[in-house]
Amino acid sequence: MTQSDIWRLSATELSQRTIAGDLTAEAVVTASLTRMAAVNPDLNAVVEDLSSDALDRAQQLDKARAGGAPCGPLHGVPVTIKINVDQAGHATSNGVSVLKDLIAPDDAPVVKNLQDAGAVVIGRTNTPEFSFRADTDNPLHGRTHNPWGRHISPGGSSGGAGAAVMAGIGALAHGNDIGGSLRFPAAANGAVTVKPGLGRVPAWNPSQSAERGILAQNMSVQGLITRSARDLHLSMPSLITPDPRDPFHVPMPWHSDAPDGPIRVAFSKETYGYDLHTEVDAALKDARAALLDAGYQVEEVTLPDVFDAGRTGYRALMGEVYALMKGDVDAAGSQTVRDIFEVYFQEFPPFAGVELLQMMAKRTQYARDWSLFMQRYPLVLTPFLPQPFFRPDRDTEGAAGVHEVLGCAVYSYAMNFLGLPAASVPSRLAELPSGPQPINVQIAAPRWREDMAVDACIAIEDRIGRMCDPLWQRVSIASG
Repeated sequence: MTQSDIWRLSATELSQRTIAGDLTAEAVVTASLTRMAAVNPDLNAVVEDLSSDALDRAQQLDKARAGGAPCGPLHGVPVTIKINVDQAGHATSNGVSVLKDLIAPDDAPVVKNLQDAGAVVIGRTNTPEFSFRADTDNPLHGRTHNPWGRHISPGGSSGGAGAAVMAGIGALAHGNDIGGSLRFPAAANGAVTVKPGLGRVPAWNPSQSAERGILAQNMSVQGLITRSARDLHLSMPSLITPDPRDPFHVPMPWHSDAPDGPIRVAFSKETYGYDLHTEVDAALKDARAALLDAGYQVEEVTLPDVFDAGRTGYRALMGEVYALMKGDVDAAGSQTVRDIFEVYFQEFPPFAGVELLQMMAKRTQYARDWSLFMQRYPLVLTPFLPQPFFRPDRDTEGAAGVHEVLGCAVYSYAMNFLGLPAASVPSRLAELPSGPQPINVQIAAPRWREDMAVDACIAIEDRIGRMCDPLWQRVSIASG
């Protein structure tokens, strides 16, 4: 294998070869850094280059292995970290100019867990201001572009992560998700992710000066974006390693026993009044066919009310954001993000006072309804968005823009409010007038069963193929 091919390997392939000694960690990291130097200037996905530190760490890993030290499961695998999570000695800017000098005193649990497993951090990825947009742009670091072309937003808030991993900058990309910030970038770029359920991945930023609101604590999760679904089975067991700094983390194993007999999958194309695009419809049919071929029992059924759960949850979150975060946005945010937040509050009128407390309490009712439903249907296949992914800056275009970007995304933020795992996997490459575009579907699973959602993603990927392959073949970035 030539040096120029190493960056194309999946995390699973890389770890197998570095652990076996077929590749050195230094060679793997060097290949990823070379790729980053070639393509990142156009993408602006990685906004802090950690090449020097990464090479030093790779060399240390090689020396340790040569000396007989055991290798971690992610030995030598290049990974990126989103700039809203603490990495010791680096700024946790969250895309906000006034936070550019907020230097983390220690690693967040996810950073520690990845590095303890042998991963090598090669850079830190871009996010919108306050990590609260489904697109990625900010005054501090600028706009991130989608490797498929500038006709598609890279998604957000983990837009830098999604663009980086699909362009070949590292095999794993860290991100997080309070309403869709792992799944939006996965869908935009044609990547794979699973939003973990509540309590699954330990989380805390040592640099933070106050605890987050209770809904933010319950809805926000840490995760990974990958090019290959199997890489989630490789990497997520390391990410969920317990950390005492998160007192609400639940130390459950990654894999549990499979249900007896064929796994039932509830299938729905319901979009709650939003138009279902023909390409999204086709992507759903392709995903369903892949699951049927793999032995799943797929039934089109009526789901518990996703729309009501999702809208209630996001209005409750907006109530908490209005009370706890609006002052910071007004004081430190750009005019663009302040305008977007004003439209958020129109699209999702914030609950307040007693009503906010009542809607937070109602979360248990919604979660119970889904828990009972998933006794029969442990997996749920749905659209992620009813339309192909939107263009850059669509959410800056007033009420209609925010409505298209977030208003229709009830399948996304409903899962955060419910605390359920939800995976995103591409099942179709659409040829649209604006250009080629991946279409992802969503697969929800019961609590603690992220592994089942990932298994379903693997079944779809095995039939459809990885979306990075046509990307690298067809888009000019592949020549980098």
